[in-house]
Amino acid sequence: MSKTSLKNVQKQKKKAKRAIPRPAQSRIQGNTAGVRTRLKKLAGQARAKKASA
Repeated sequence: MSKTSLKNVQKQKKKAKRAIPRPAQSRIQGNTAGVRTRLKKLAGQARAKKASA
């Protein structure tokens, strides 16, 4: 079965409409809420470390 059936196209459009707009990631590490919060925390720690040095 082709992936471009009318039903699948409609489903993809619905999902795209529901997606939360987020900035693009420089490294591919996942896009789940948990992963993003962990990366944000690590980025903040790195920034603080750099500022104190």
